[in-house]
Amino acid sequence: MVTEQESGSSGGSPFKKWFMRQYWRVQQSQTIISMAFWVTTLTLLIWPYLRWRFENDSTIAGISTTYLGLIGIGVTVIVLVLLIGVIYDVTFGLWREHMTIIAERNPFSTYQLTPSFCIILMQTNILLRKIAADDEEAMRHCDFVDRWLKWNLDTEIFARTMSGWEQIVGDEDP
Repeated sequence: MVTEQESGSSGGSPFKKWFMRQYWRVQQSQTIISMAFWVTTLTLLIWPYLRWRFENDSTIAGISTTYLGLIGIGVTVIVLVLLIGVIYDVTFGLWREHMTIIAERNPFSTYQLTPSFCIILMQTNILLRKIAADDEEAMRHCDFVDRWLKWNLDTEIFARTMSGWEQIVGDEDP
């Protein structure tokens, strides 16, 4: 498990970070918990209709047939829910479109650069200017990249990252 000190994040409210981590944990466990609720609810809803088959106090391998019936219904519910999920995924594939929309809405996958990539692109652009100083097309490309980098350098995410790097590295100019 990563702690706050190990993650390198030092800015912001400790309570907010703690709260968001707990919120994330709840979201991650939601799938398992909801499956347990599905199985419990549907098993107990179906049980009154099938109880008569398991009420004769018989056992199989020392286990009451009542328990085996409940376990059988529970396993059937899990298999049916997973089967519906697979059919839904294969037939409709809506999660693919959902992921496309998420990528389109993410500024770092469309027009904004991450600060780490900004530094690498800036260094590459400097090298290209030195190597191809007499190539007009390369210089036009470098000018475009410089304008794009300038716009990205003025964003709030870049300022936050740079202040984080200064705290970690201890230098203003990586």
